[in-house]
Amino acid sequence: MTLSGYFAVFLAASCAAAATGMVFKPGDWYAALRKPSFTPPGWVFPVVWSYLYVSLAYAAARVAEAEGSQFALALFALQIALNTLWTPVFFGARRMAFGMVVIALLWGAVAAMGLAFLRLDLIAGLLVAPYLIWLSLAAALNWRIWRDNRAL
Repeated sequence: MTLSGYFAVFLAASCAAAATGMVFKPGDWYAALRKPSFTPPGWVFPVVWSYLYVSLAYAAARVAEAEGSQFALALFALQIALNTLWTPVFFGARRMAFGMVVIALLWGAVAAMGLAFLRLDLIAGLLVAPYLIWLSLAAALNWRIWRDNRAL
C-alpha cells in the first residue's frame, strides 16, 4: 500500500472518532456547567481536532510500513478507540468522573504512541506532540469541570 493509501485508512479511523462529536454534542447541559477561565472559545475545538486528526493520520501512515511498526500501530488503534469513547462518556452519558478516567488512559496511550512513533520516524513522533499538549489541556478542563460541578 502507498503512503496515501495508509493515510486514507488512518484518516477514516480518525473521522469515525470525530463523528462522535456530531452525535454527542455539548448542548445546553455543557453550556450550563461552570468552566475554568482557561476554557478555549467553542470555535477552537473543531479547528484543533481537525488539525490533530489529519496530522495523526499522516504520522501513522509514515510509520505503517516501517519494520517493527506493529506495536506503534496497536497504540494508534488504542488511542483512537479511547478518543472515540470519551465524547459519548462525557457529553452523552454526562459522566465527568468516568470521562476523567478515559482521558487519563488516552493521555497515557498517546504518550506511549508518541515514543513508539519517534523510534520509527522522527517526523511522525514530533507530529504527536501537539496532540499530547491538547490532551493535557483537555484533561485539565475535564478535571476542573468535574471538580467544579460535582453536584450535577
